Amino acid sequence: MRFNIPNILSLLRLFLIPVFVVAFYLPYSWAPFAAAMIFWVAGFTDWLDGMLARKLGQTSRFGAFIDPVADKVLVATALILITDDYHTIWITIPAVVMIAREIIISALREWMAEIGKRASVAVSWIGKVKTVCQMFALWVLIWQYDDWMIWLGYAAIYIAMILTFWSMIQYLMAAKDDLLSEEHQ
Repeated sequence: MRFNIPNILSLLRLFLIPVFVVAFYLPYSWAPFAAAMIFWVAGFTDWLDGMLARKLGQTSRFGAFIDPVADKVLVATALILITDDYHTIWITIPAVVMIAREIIISALREWMAEIGKRASVAVSWIGKVKTVCQMFALWVLIWQYDDWMIWLGYAAIYIAMILTFWSMIQYLMAAKDDLLSEEHQ
């Protein structure tokens, strides 16, 4: 494994997750802002590592593995934290949908790779839009600046949930023929 800038950024994202959790639970008035900023920095490294990997020609097998792992762990952690903090069905439902989608699509991609059709379930533009909306919603809900921002966070997380469901349907439709095939491979 070569340590290059994109891989270091993905590892930084993983390192920031426990820092984010600690900041989230600190008993100070500035803690929500600090946790939101740590989450934002971690989310920014996701965009930056991908852009740099392509621009600098520093893609690697390790990077292809660690980048989505870091993303999914960061998002799942944030979803768990806001579900606990808000303690309402209106946050729990989108959180469950988003976590379930990640598990389903990860399993689908693994299975499609096993049968040699990984390219059939490559990341789509709707998945990228979903990620931006999801990260924005989580950032706003973590910060909890004031009531209007929290309502904005609720609206954004529901938009993200709809995009999450839509992108999952797209992935499943792309794999439909293989999923419904009677042939066992």
